[in-house]
Amino acid sequence: MYNLLGYWLIYMLFFSGFVSFCLFRKHMLLTLLSLDYIGLSLFFLIINFLIDSWGELYIILLFLVFLVCEAVLGLSILVGVIRCHGNDNVGVLSSF
Repeated sequence: MYNLLGYWLIYMLFFSGFVSFCLFRKHMLLTLLSLDYIGLSLFFLIINFLIDSWGELYIILLFLVFLVCEAVLGLSILVGVIRCHGNDNVGVLSSF
């Protein structure tokens, strides 16, 4: 029973991150935060799945490395956009 409740909570975390990603797509910072939230919920899902199935836990470290690389690339793009355009609105990017 506890395990099903944990999976349900993780799925709700994922879908709330997805909804916030869809709602806040105009601002790049909020979009990046939503993507990190989705990645964190997937991390919890992988941990629960691997602990339940007695899987190898080294894949968690690999997944965390990819999450950190995604966050660093997103922040570097955000800094470049803010330096070039002055704000993080996505609508400003298409007006060259």
